[in-house]
Amino acid sequence: MPYVNIRIAGTLSREQKAKIAEEITDTLERIALKPKSYTYIAFDELPDENWAIAGKLLDEA
Repeated sequence: MPYVNIRIAGTLSREQKAKIAEEITDTLERIALKPKSYTYIAFDELPDENWAIAGKLLDEA
């Protein structure tokens, strides 16, 4: 059973999440031969203050 966890700084719209979930599920079905009903996807949307790149929090930019 594929489990995909997407962590992203900021937020996505419901429509964006639906499209991403569809594309990833289709890809796993086509390439890994995993039935769509086996694929679970979770979205973790984190505030910019919880992400740092090169020693700086994203909300400092």
